[in-house]
Amino acid sequence: MSDLDRITAPKIISVTNQKGGVGKTTTTINLCAALAELGRRVLLVDLDPQGNASTGLGINPEDRDYTTYDLLAGDATLFDAIKQTDVENLQIIPATTDLSSADLELISNEKRSFLLHDALRQSSIDAFAFDYILIDCPPSLNILTINALVASQSVIIPLQSEFYALEGLSQLMLTIREVRQSANRNLRIEGVLLTMYDRRNNLSQQVEEDARSNLGELVFNTIIPRNVRLSEAPSFAMSILQYDSASRGSEAYRELAQEIVAREA
Repeated sequence: MSDLDRITAPKIISVTNQKGGVGKTTTTINLCAALAELGRRVLLVDLDPQGNASTGLGINPEDRDYTTYDLLAGDATLFDAIKQTDVENLQIIPATTDLSSADLELISNEKRSFLLHDALRQSSIDAFAFDYILIDCPPSLNILTINALVASQSVIIPLQSEFYALEGLSQLMLTIREVRQSANRNLRIEGVLLTMYDRRNNLSQQVEEDARSNLGELVFNTIIPRNVRLSEAPSFAMSILQYDSASRGSEAYRELAQEIVAREA
């Protein structure tokens, strides 16, 4: 029986888009928090050298004794690397800028694309009883992103509601297809998530129409609005659900969590 067939195995989802500023880290943090609010046990793996997900959940740099880099390098176990956040049911493996050198340092490793896959399938992970593991990927298609895709069952792609939103998706889709063909045949697209959406703006409506026309059911029903409170929350090291539970942003990420959980039923 493979690790993926274990009853206790968590669902692993990468949140990725090689384009920056599309709401990738915002989505990872707040979807994790919304899933945790539903009672699911969640692990956020910060795989972005900027470490914004770690900072956004209140993990100070001096408290990041072990990180995703140490996990990939084999210098830390899951028990070393996983830290509790201030959100009940939500834990994190934090990141630091050490990850920025991963491309060079891992290139000679024959299993370089499977390091995260293997790390997240250590038998010790059963003790944490995670329901979901979400991976916040860097804004590039590098060895770290490949590691995330190889480790995951599915991918969430945040798509900003702006001009040329669909441009660049083709390269990501190609990468996902290549990973599926070469290293992870079970990888699928969980969904494309429209972010920073302004219903008063004709452009946002046009982007939604184009996305649904081109991608069909791959586009989530949930839409993440452009919301000031969402932008403010990270500066207070909180998820939007902690910062302003009644905000439109909170409600949107709750809807997204429910949409994802409903698919598991």
